[in-house]
Amino acid sequence: MAPLLIFDGDCGFCTTWLNRLRDWLPRFPEAVPWQWSDLPALGLTPDDVRDFAWYVTPRHSYAGAMCFAAILRDQPTIGLRFAGHLLATPPFSIVAALGYNLIAKYRHRLPGGTPACALPRP
Repeated sequence: MAPLLIFDGDCGFCTTWLNRLRDWLPRFPEAVPWQWSDLPALGLTPDDVRDFAWYVTPRHSYAGAMCFAAILRDQPTIGLRFAGHLLATPPFSIVAALGYNLIAKYRHRLPGGTPACALPRP
């Protein structure tokens, strides 16, 4: 199985940034909206994908900020790989997780976001 990026296909903000990253990064995984994915086959549930993007590899699944860090670690350039390792190391991982959660919470208010991007209220 090749690495797979699972994201919220209904979210304009998520789709916009996915396309930007695809253009910027030398190596980008196949990306599939969770709405079109066979979540049980990937070991994920609707609750898992509601709040986080996921990077699923044959050995591991990474959510949220660690998803982005894992994608960076898979890049061919040393600088991007280093950034990915840095993002996965405390205290940077704590800051990355807080930043990811803040962006996810307010993605409907950010450029490219739409009302459909709002996370469901608990």
